[in-house]
Amino acid sequence: MVISTDLAHSLGDAFDRELGAEPIEIAPNLWAHESDAMHEVAKSWGAIQEYIKTIFLWRGIDEVLSEEMSVLPGMDELAALLRIAEHHDSGKYDLIVVDAAPTGETLRLLSLPEASKWWLERIVPLQQKLTKVAGPIVRRVIGMPMPNDAVFAAGDRLFRQLEHLHGLLIDPERTSVRIVLNLEKMVIKEAQRSFTYFHLYGYATDLAVVNRLLPSDPGAYFAAWQEVQRRYLPMVEESFAPVPVRTVPYFDREVVGLEMLDRVASALFGDEDPAREFYRGRPYRVERTDSGFTLALELPFVSKHDVSLTRNADELTVHVGAFRRNLILPRLLLNAPTQGAKFEDRTLKIQFGMPPGAGVGGAT
Repeated sequence: MVISTDLAHSLGDAFDRELGAEPIEIAPNLWAHESDAMHEVAKSWGAIQEYIKTIFLWRGIDEVLSEEMSVLPGMDELAALLRIAEHHDSGKYDLIVVDAAPTGETLRLLSLPEASKWWLERIVPLQQKLTKVAGPIVRRVIGMPMPNDAVFAAGDRLFRQLEHLHGLLIDPERTSVRIVLNLEKMVIKEAQRSFTYFHLYGYATDLAVVNRLLPSDPGAYFAAWQEVQRRYLPMVEESFAPVPVRTVPYFDREVVGLEMLDRVASALFGDEDPAREFYRGRPYRVERTDSGFTLALELPFVSKHDVSLTRNADELTVHVGAFRRNLILPRLLLNAPTQGAKFEDRTLKIQFGMPPGAGVGGAT
């Protein structure tokens, strides 16, 4: 199964086939579809969307516009992500390939399941209690529709689905990220940032693919461009190590349709199984030291000036540029004092002292 989560779909263009919101078989053992915003939202957010629509109607917005506005920003992309878990749970497919949106949008979506879990556990129960107490009063005084139990049940069900999806995506036994880039300075920098943020959120990357590599004799017109590629390629291989880097040549025609896609597959994988794992790392781990513990988080392409840390009880928040991740500390570290942090070998190492009453020595 190949599914596109990019709102500006190009998957159908790549296969040179018309694709819709539901899977169609485009070749033996190959299925594909492109998510449709209204279709996916109605399927996953039905009761919630209907409540949002009643709010807009109450405010005097006409029905057609209320229908459109009830799809809040991010709902469509999130609903498309949930289809991944649906396909996985169906057991119909041996492999699911996700044609993801551009980096920033994908990273924002991949962080949502973790953020939603926090919202579900801390905010939603409070909202539900307040609605039961104050809802009738608000409805009588100003006439505003209040969410009923069906809306909260739909929200709870949705958050549970997101939690399940998050578990699938961060499981290195089932899921890996593959980064595709061209040998251009801005693209390389963007790929490096992606690599960093995937590690930040715990998503395993097992392969980087350099696309459109010019042949050894591209002609005088492309000679300067080839020199740029020759200079950048070793830098990319070194910077992504130990994750392997593979190349795809710049073909003599547009890569459209199954025949050309088969040529790409042959150039990239040869006789190998494309679904095999090419690298496995551990971006997040806890190590025992003589004086306490170290939480190690791999953050390639980051300097110490890009990172800030805050801790609140059992939550450790790591800020890297505009992105952040809330790490729930292991039980072992709940009472351990935070002692500092440093960078070593592209890894952020956060030191914790020994919890009160714990022994010292050994390693885990």
